[in-house]
Parts: sequence; structure tokens; C-alpha cells
Amino acid sequence: MKCTIDRIEGGIAVLLSCGDEPRLFHLPVSVLPPGCREGDIVTIRIERDEEATREAKERTASLIDRLKRR
Repeated sequence: MKCTIDRIEGGIAVLLSCGDEPRLFHLPVSVLPPGCREGDIVTIRIERDEEATREAKERTASLIDRLKRR
């Protein structure tokens, strides 16, 4: 998704999505590429991390198992 950096306030970037129904997003400036400024257009992409998801489920199942044995 393409977004315009509308403004940066106190370490938070306010992004406005490009498209027919613009949406506002607030993100920490630290997740933006270095050198980004107000008015720049950035591409936002979210990916599912299957490996991290599997590991988190395993940790949770292990914790639940340990709690049940108490």
C-alpha cells in the first residue's frame, strides 16, 4: 500500500494512504526507512511470519502444559 507521510509529531509518523478511500495510520518513525521526511511516499507491506507464529504457538502450548501440571 502506498502512503504519504503527512507529518511527523514526537517520534510518530502520520501516514495517509493513497487511493480512493484514504486512511490515516500512525507509526513510530523508527520503522520508516532512514531519511524519510514529510511529503515522501512510502510503500507499506505487512507479511505473515509463519516461523515466528509457529514458535509462539509452541511456547504458549508449553506454558499451558506446565501450568496444567501444577
